[in-house]
Amino acid sequence: MTDAQKNVLIVDADPVQLQALIDLLATDGYAVMVASDGEEALLKLEGGQIDLVIVDESIPGMSGRELLWECVRRWPGLPLIMLTGNGTVQSAVAAIKEGAADYLTRPVDGQELLRGVARILALSGDRTWARSGNLLADELWGGKSPAMQRLYKLIERVAPTEATILLLGESGTGKEKIAGLLHRLSQRSRGPLVIVDCGSTPSTLLESELFGHAKGSFTNAYKDKKGLVAEAHGGTLFLDEIGNISSEMQLRLLRFLQERKIRRVGDLAETAVNCRVIAATNADLAELVRSGEFREDLYYRLKVINIQVPPLRERKADIPVLAERFLQLFAEDGPLPRLDAEVAEAILDYPWPGNVRELRNMLEAAVILSSDGVIRMEDMQFEDSYEDTPLPGNLLSLSGSEKQVVLNALERSSWVVKDAADLLGVSRRTMHYKIKKFQIDTAKRSA
Repeated sequence: MTDAQKNVLIVDADPVQLQALIDLLATDGYAVMVASDGEEALLKLEGGQIDLVIVDESIPGMSGRELLWECVRRWPGLPLIMLTGNGTVQSAVAAIKEGAADYLTRPVDGQELLRGVARILALSGDRTWARSGNLLADELWGGKSPAMQRLYKLIERVAPTEATILLLGESGTGKEKIAGLLHRLSQRSRGPLVIVDCGSTPSTLLESELFGHAKGSFTNAYKDKKGLVAEAHGGTLFLDEIGNISSEMQLRLLRFLQERKIRRVGDLAETAVNCRVIAATNADLAELVRSGEFREDLYYRLKVINIQVPPLRERKADIPVLAERFLQLFAEDGPLPRLDAEVAEAILDYPWPGNVRELRNMLEAAVILSSDGVIRMEDMQFEDSYEDTPLPGNLLSLSGSEKQVVLNALERSSWVVKDAADLLGVSRRTMHYKIKKFQIDTAKRSA
């Protein structure tokens, strides 16, 4: 437990189960409040003194899932743990996607619940759910840089609207996460979020995937198929990598955006679909319009609201925050690994061409490769092309070889790698790469 006592609201209609949870949490030092149904829970929440909610999925009246939706809408960022008596992997995934912080099956393992409560409260911080933007920061793995603060504010403003949104940004910046947040914070949050990866779906199949087809409309069309656009009725349609669709699909999509009606392949009847559209791409759509590869009218239909997602290299202040969050995630219940000083500097210096996704994947591998709870340079799998920074040409011309330059710098710096890197004007990460490249044993030299 932290020094400040946390307030936990338990929502459960079963008196036996409720008392067991009260005893468990109170014994561990939490201040416990209770409610027997969703309506009573909302009244308690309106007081604004709750740090975490634990709710049984099958409470009477408003269900636990409906209470979750209401909490996401009214108190973005308030952590909620869902309990169920007949959980499945599918229902757990659905609850997490809808905003639950965790999902546990009864009978609940008391220690597992306490660990989950402590972990969630540690991540959410003190009353963070009541402060604007914390759900966004939490879902996007943190980020306090000015660029991300501007992004949070923009998301908050546009999410409740019905405007079509175009997300632009490099691969790995989190565009799909942002689309999910826009959906969850919208008035359509109880409807479906349908994701279409336009980049990986062959153009010959995309039309049928999006708009569906009638039985017998083409070879192997053995039955009617409902398209993904129709599946999004009442919710949000997210079109990822929209820059990759063919000119024919661009025209069909434009007609849908104009008329909000679709016609299945091989069908004559049209069907009205009411959904919000969010599109995303890592391509330069404006340039594709200029080159004639993307329809200008479709471009302007999609970019009613334009959100530019900044690359990680432009918000370096967020990198330590992201790294800590990922390390907490991958440590699970074990001790939290730490970055040694050289790695902490290297992650700030590295340009992260794969953005947040690359940072997450690299740290996941580093946790596995590391020993004694410390992540060192040899555990980090940086791309060689970014590590092998050329040394200044004037130094090379004096010594005749890059290896000799490195050796001279190390000798002049008494084999202190940081000082040698400063002497050459390169990062410690680059210096370590050179030492490894030329198989220089610094341990023996400095002993």
